Amino acid sequence: MTMRPSTDRPRYRRVLLKLSGESFAPEGAFGIHPEELASIAAEIASAMSEGLELAVVVGGGNIIRGARLAAVGKFDQSTADYMGMLGTVINGLALKEALKSVGVESRVMSAIHVPSVAESFIRARALRHFEKGRVIILVAGTGNPFFTTDTCASLRAIELGAEVLLKATKVDGIYSADPRKDPKATRYETLKFSKALEQKLGVMDLTAMTMCMEHALPVVVFDYKTKDNIRRVIKGESIGTLVNA
Repeated sequence: MTMRPSTDRPRYRRVLLKLSGESFAPEGAFGIHPEELASIAAEIASAMSEGLELAVVVGGGNIIRGARLAAVGKFDQSTADYMGMLGTVINGLALKEALKSVGVESRVMSAIHVPSVAESFIRARALRHFEKGRVIILVAGTGNPFFTTDTCASLRAIELGAEVLLKATKVDGIYSADPRKDPKATRYETLKFSKALEQKLGVMDLTAMTMCMEHALPVVVFDYKTKDNIRRVIKGESIGTLVNA
């Protein structure tokens, strides 16, 4: 068997990918759309062909947003946040089935106890799934209200020893201003955590960003809609915006 040249090896071996709930539906729509789901599964399958160890944190904004529901529905935010966590479980199960259809084995691991549909998150078990080549789909956030799925992504990435956190978005990186409103907005190729926090550029929530900075965990913000971008990022190509120390 011919060995692949070292220059062709992925830059990152163990990766955490953060997918928003909105990625499961076209822009402005809600629910889970088969075409969007199939596209995500195909991109993950392409990345996995590089010998990747991959964990995916999914959001639930395409189904329910706990903070918004609490604000307008006179719900207690704790209750609304738990409802949002259940939305991520639905998305996780959908992603698992989509990955199965393209030949990628995965396991759904939940931060809340839902044994009929998902394993409980246990770090040692998650690491074992990596060893067996399975994608880990992490749902229900941290299992606690008042924490976003961005914070969950930072926490799990650090806990599982990921080399990078990939934040999939519908834009091609971080800009100095909203490019839809300001034609002079420029995209950063690289950015320091301190500047992102100081200027409140909205990369992730402040808790998540601070955790990444404290643990020197680089974050790449990129457009997942472009074909093969996940694979290209893990191979070290300059895609999107790299945020580091």
